[in-house]
Amino acid sequence: MTLKWEGDTPYRLIKSAHLSRPEHYFSIYQSGCNWSCKKCHSWEFTQYANGEWMSPQDIAKIAEDYAQVVTCREPRERATSFHALDLCRCCGTCVQINYLPVVEGGKIAHKPYLTKTGTRSKLCPQKLQPEQIVFSPQGFGPARNIIAFTGGDLACQPEFYARCAQRIKDLGQDLWVLFETNGYGLTPQNLDLLKEAGIDAFWLDIKAYDSEVHHRLTGASNDWILKLPEEMLKRGFILEVLSLYIPGWVETDQIERIASLLAEIDREIPFTILAFFPQYKLRRVPPPNLEQMISAYQAAKATGLRNIRLGNIATFVKTEEDFESLLTSAPEAI
Repeated sequence: MTLKWEGDTPYRLIKSAHLSRPEHYFSIYQSGCNWSCKKCHSWEFTQYANGEWMSPQDIAKIAEDYAQVVTCREPRERATSFHALDLCRCCGTCVQINYLPVVEGGKIAHKPYLTKTGTRSKLCPQKLQPEQIVFSPQGFGPARNIIAFTGGDLACQPEFYARCAQRIKDLGQDLWVLFETNGYGLTPQNLDLLKEAGIDAFWLDIKAYDSEVHHRLTGASNDWILKLPEEMLKRGFILEVLSLYIPGWVETDQIERIASLLAEIDREIPFTILAFFPQYKLRRVPPPNLEQMISAYQAAKATGLRNIRLGNIATFVKTEEDFESLLTSAPEAI
């Protein structure tokens, strides 16, 4: 329902495509998925056919348009979501939105533009100039030279992604291609195909370490998923890993096991522990609290893994006191 072929051309159903935050890269949100996760945060379009049919040529065109508005060029080793917060916290403190009246089709419209304010937040990394900050549907930040496939995942049908990557690389715009994936279907043969096509990086979502929990949560086995980090690095892909803290499902013990697995492969692998928020079939499961997230972070750090962040912070930090506690306990995690 979300992948079709017309002659020799594959088409994918795309829900939307725009500059995303806090990743600061161009995200292509795909409809349909090879899993049916109970906790899916994008179920409105991954579990239901929803969007516009697009071919690799269509994807290349929007990538070419995006290349013209890139404000920050990253080296390949930083073609990740993890490194985005090194540059900008999305607060918009350094800029101000203004509106310019223009005449379009005989009517007056007000187009937004940004000017610098001369101030920055206390958490600003101070790596960028205000001129590099742009406004997008999800807020403020730079536009990095990365094109990402996100939302629904059909890595088990790699031809569409391979052709998209090839066309994006053929543009000659120095764009990196990132694939956010659950890893299912990324067999050695498919990894080799995507490597040859030009995929640069993977954001691998390891949803659980325990095989029984993983099967209940996703409907699929994680046997191969746990082997993928090593397989990806062996082929020269840039890799980052995400795991979701879900109370009663995936807690500190499993987060620690996943971190330990990564540390045994390469202690520099970026690892994000994301806070779950109630969605889809787990609407009655509460989000983790501050203590649970700090516990998971400290357990992961104890494995020797060096690059660890906490995500969805607003889910578990509710007060100024919570924020100060997080800064004291794990300042490098935010």
